Amino acid sequence: MAQTVLDRQVTTPNTVAPERRKKRVGALTVVRWLVLYGFAIFCVVPLVWLLLAPSKNDAELVANPLSFGSLDRVVLSWQHLADYNGGAMFEWMLNSVVYAFVPLVITVVISLLAAYALATMRFRGRKMILMATLLAMVLPAAALVLPLFLELNAVHLINTAWSVILPASFFPFGVYLAFVYFATSLPNELLEAARIDGCSEVGVFMRVALPLAKPVIALLAFFSFVANWNNYFLPYVMLTDDSKFNLPVGLGTLISSTPALAPTKGGSLLPITYPEAAMAGLIVVVPVAILFLFFQRFLIRGILSGSSKG
Repeated sequence: MAQTVLDRQVTTPNTVAPERRKKRVGALTVVRWLVLYGFAIFCVVPLVWLLLAPSKNDAELVANPLSFGSLDRVVLSWQHLADYNGGAMFEWMLNSVVYAFVPLVITVVISLLAAYALATMRFRGRKMILMATLLAMVLPAAALVLPLFLELNAVHLINTAWSVILPASFFPFGVYLAFVYFATSLPNELLEAARIDGCSEVGVFMRVALPLAKPVIALLAFFSFVANWNNYFLPYVMLTDDSKFNLPVGLGTLISSTPALAPTKGGSLLPITYPEAAMAGLIVVVPVAILFLFFQRFLIRGILSGSSKG
C-alpha cells in the first residue's frame, strides 16, 4: 500500500508537467503569430496604399484609401510627373542610376581587394586598419559631411557628379562584410594549393577567391545599391543645380515647391497632388524591390556564408 502511494506521488508530476508544458507552448505560439501578423499588417498596409494611391484622386484617397481607382488616373498621374519642370523627373532618374551604379562598381572592387588582403595577409598596421574600418562604420554620416564638403570644395568638385560618387564609394561596411567572409568561409588549403602550383597572389585572388565570393559580392552590391539609390543627405549638401539632383532630393524639391503638398510654401499651382507624390514614391521603391527579387537567392547565400567556419 505504501509503495502504491509512493508510485502515485512520483508519477503524477510527470504526467501533469507535459500537459502544462503543451498549454504554455500553445499560448506562446498564439502570441508569437499575433505579433508576427501585427508587424506584417503594419508593414504591408502602407505598401498597398502606395500601390493604389496613383489610381485615385485626392477625394477618393480619403474616402476609399485601399481601393483601386482607374487606369486613366494612373496615366494622368504619370503625365503630371513627366511634365513637371520640363521633364526634370527623367533627369533625376538618370542621375540616380549614375549615382547608384558607379559607386557600386568602385565599392565592390575596393572592398573585395581590401578585405582579401586583410583576411589572408599579415602586415604591419593590419589591426589598425581593421579598427579604423569598424570606427568608420559606427560614425554617423552627418559627422563627415562638413569635412567632405571642405575637402571636395578644395579640389573644385562641389556641384558635380563626382561630389556624390566619390564619397558614396567609401563603404567601410562592405570592406568588413567581405573581410568576415574571406576570414571564415575561404579554405586556406585552396589558397596554399594555388600558390604551390605557381599562382601569384593576384592569380590566387582572381582564380580561387573571387569565384568563391559570388554570394558576398551579390550581398555587397545589393547593400551598396540600396544605400546609394536612397541617398538623400549627401546629394542635398553637395549639389545646388536642380538638373544634377537624384530622385530623393528631386522629389523633396517637388514636394516643397508644390502648394498642394506644402501649403505654407509659395510657388505656382502645379498639377502635383498626393496621387502624383505616391507614384513618385513608387518610382523610388520599385527598382529596389525588383533587384531584391532578382538577387534573393544570392542574398540568402551571402548572409549565411559567413555564419560558420569552413
